[in-house]
Amino acid sequence: MAKTLEPHATHREVELLDKLRGLGGSARTAALAEAMDVSEETIRRTVKALAKSGLVQRVHGGVYLPNTEAMTPVVSRLGKRPQEKARIAAAAAGMIPSGSCIFLDVGSTTAFLAENLKNHRDLTVVTNGLHAAQSLVNKNNNRVFMAGGELSLVEGGVFGPDTIAFVERFNLDVAVVSADGYDPKSGFLLAAAAEAALARVVVQRAHRTIVVTDHTKFGQNAPMVACGPGDVDTVVTDRPLSPQMAECMARYDVEVVVVDQDVS
Repeated sequence: MAKTLEPHATHREVELLDKLRGLGGSARTAALAEAMDVSEETIRRTVKALAKSGLVQRVHGGVYLPNTEAMTPVVSRLGKRPQEKARIAAAAAGMIPSGSCIFLDVGSTTAFLAENLKNHRDLTVVTNGLHAAQSLVNKNNNRVFMAGGELSLVEGGVFGPDTIAFVERFNLDVAVVSADGYDPKSGFLLAAAAEAALARVVVQRAHRTIVVTDHTKFGQNAPMVACGPGDVDTVVTDRPLSPQMAECMARYDVEVVVVDQDVS
């Protein structure tokens, strides 16, 4: 079972995870100490606590995050499993009516979804992602609202308190969010604290939430809870879930849509 950050986790543990993510998923102890302006002994203690929860892996002189794909820039992730992501995106796009007010996050599968929405009309698109905004602006009378905040190169989008405050202005019909991992107890997981904080707000405001994620994320580890296992209406993925995962979805009345595999 994937591990998640405990509710009583210290600010330093959260900060260290975010620093690791910004550094590409791995770093030397000395580099982390310099980046966080603390001693190497402090870093070692923090890493030891996180390693006990399975959130990081220790190596001699350094540390790395187990789920390193979630740490790579979204531009790189767009090139990984593109056929699967394209099929997931096409299926999810069919669930969104023209005229809807929707939120699109910064995930790579969501970027494919934005491409599939180009023929929709009269959408109100709220996003913190550069790819989604650029794909849909000036198309078929769609209106695109780009949230403000601090721009992150890794995610290709903006985050922070200003981003959350902006999104809270909208009455969202549908929210489309991504996941870096899934835990049957904790729910859908993300690697970054800021991304997870935004996702939690978006899910609470939306009338319907769709998670788009390929099958590799189920069983993956990520430190932050984006939303609980019952906070989602629909999951769109590319392969049938394991019996354990399927049972969990059924328990929380989450619809699971498995797209047809490419037979060409």
